Amino acid sequence: MKLGVFLMPQQPRSDDPVRRFRECLEQARLARDAGFDAVAAGHHYVSPPYQALQNLPLLARLAGETGAMDLVLSIVLLALLNPVQVAEDVATLDIMSEGRVVFGIGLGYREAEYEAFGVARRDGVPRMLEALELVRRLWTEDGVTHEGRFFRLHGATCTIRPVQKPFPPVWIAANADAAVARAARLGYAWYANPHAPLATIERQWRLYKETLAGSGHALPPWRPIALECHVAPTREEAFDIARPFLAPKYAAYADWGQDKVLPGGESFRIGFEKLARDRFLLGTAEDVIEQLEARVTRLESNYFILRVSWPGMEHAKVLQVIERLAAGVLPHFHGKYGRSGRSTSIRIASAPGS
Repeated sequence: MKLGVFLMPQQPRSDDPVRRFRECLEQARLARDAGFDAVAAGHHYVSPPYQALQNLPLLARLAGETGAMDLVLSIVLLALLNPVQVAEDVATLDIMSEGRVVFGIGLGYREAEYEAFGVARRDGVPRMLEALELVRRLWTEDGVTHEGRFFRLHGATCTIRPVQKPFPPVWIAANADAAVARAARLGYAWYANPHAPLATIERQWRLYKETLAGSGHALPPWRPIALECHVAPTREEAFDIARPFLAPKYAAYADWGQDKVLPGGESFRIGFEKLARDRFLLGTAEDVIEQLEARVTRLESNYFILRVSWPGMEHAKVLQVIERLAAGVLPHFHGKYGRSGRSTSIRIASAPGS
């Protein structure tokens, strides 16, 4: 069982970015000292109304501050990027962290990002799949030659390769049913999202397992899920603290079209209490334990990325919730399920999707 903290690199454009960066450092150090297993950071470009630190350089800076914690790229917008640069950048981070990187990837969903990179939205899926295959080959082969629809290589050898063999764990973020099934066919871990209700995620988990088995792949050792989380002395206080930050965050998601990629016509443009129901972990430590245990039982989840801060949230409140999780939630899960070592210790020898 692993539990990680998602650092919020997005903040209001009026905030001092240097101060917010320093706060990320302090939050990561506290999470390390409190016994968390990972830190994670997200990835967006051209994302008003927010400013955002890029996750790969942020995690590189944190590599020396985080002890043995995993560094989770949550996620890399691989469909927009050149696979050679991604392969070498992520390998460099894996070396700097001595083998602690988790390579989370996804399509992205924002038209503004696709337009800024000159990529047609309809090309997102094939471009991401081609890029992922090239990243895998660059990490495991010399003299890679490839003539594809989007990328061409002739005898390319990666300048640097990851510490983890054959390569860092790959998590594929997916919202739509087709994307969940795609992750299963490739044999990689499905990184479940925090946006859909538990019943939807549970149905998709069954789809993932069935497709995985039908494609001849074993269940990946880690079953990760990201979740919005706030712990307070009472459930009412947790809602009152989270609402002013989570509600506008999900309004921004709706403006960006995030809910359009969810199955079943789900929408974020509903009341906060209804939005939070069976999605967010808001309550006492006992409430959070109960909701996490439900995901252990119903989803076989064993790697939780807890998003404990949102744009504009005061630094002191973020530190407080990390401390409350450390005191009231981590001991339950580490005591009941144990703590696993680095992801490298369980990497399989053959590459899925090959």
